[in-house]
Amino acid sequence: MLRIVVLLCYLTAAWLLVSLRYSREELPGLKAALPAIAAGSLGLIFHGLLLSRSVGSISGLGLSIANVLSLVGFGLALTGMLAGLRPRLRGLGAALLPVAGIGALASGAGEFTRPLEGLGWEMQAHIAISVVAYTLLSVGSLIAVLIYFQDRALRRRSLAAWLRVLPPLETMEQVLFTTIHAGVVLLTLSVFSGLVFVDNVFAQHLVHKTVLSIIALVVFGILLLGRWRFGWRGRKAIQWTLAGYAILVLGYFGSRVVLEVLLSRQWG
Repeated sequence: MLRIVVLLCYLTAAWLLVSLRYSREELPGLKAALPAIAAGSLGLIFHGLLLSRSVGSISGLGLSIANVLSLVGFGLALTGMLAGLRPRLRGLGAALLPVAGIGALASGAGEFTRPLEGLGWEMQAHIAISVVAYTLLSVGSLIAVLIYFQDRALRRRSLAAWLRVLPPLETMEQVLFTTIHAGVVLLTLSVFSGLVFVDNVFAQHLVHKTVLSIIALVVFGILLLGRWRFGWRGRKAIQWTLAGYAILVLGYFGSRVVLEVLLSRQWG
């Protein structure tokens, strides 16, 4: 029941943000966005309660596939609410919140693994950095998809009504590369900390995840280099972003699906 409440809160906040973007005279201050902020904040509180029940426990961390999806959803919601504080980014916040609500629905579902016990601060920091990195790069991939539809609509000279609530294309690309920069820094720290602090990568079934994460890091690195050196934007930026994210998803969630669902095993 609480998961449905979280979804409804996020959808309400998204609808209110969209309403602000459609209004004739959108107020620049926070006053007009207070109802949306209140609904989204309530959703974040309930989402946090869900995560405290499903992820945190006395016996250890419950980091199943579903719970990690919910953690990423929480990060998307938080990013969406921060975007909603700025008038020109409210449309982007409205686009992120429904996806975050879908992530919240996964909380506590599909418990295929036992909780991770006895983790030191090093591994806890590694897990936290990894989740934030995945969240930022998930935001980047969603922005890339939105940019694709914006670009296609502009090429056809027929901008759909729902696309009009989004920020201008140039602003979206700026947010995209800012997000990817931050995500790449954290993904680098995640890969490095995993190599340093994980005792035995082979014994813990982490080889595929590590290799694919490094490949994804290289792809994102090429994207940032291309942006800096050659001014990559538009469809080329979209393609490299989605390629890097697809490899990252395959490395993390693909490996876990094989281990947890098909082989009934887990990392560690």
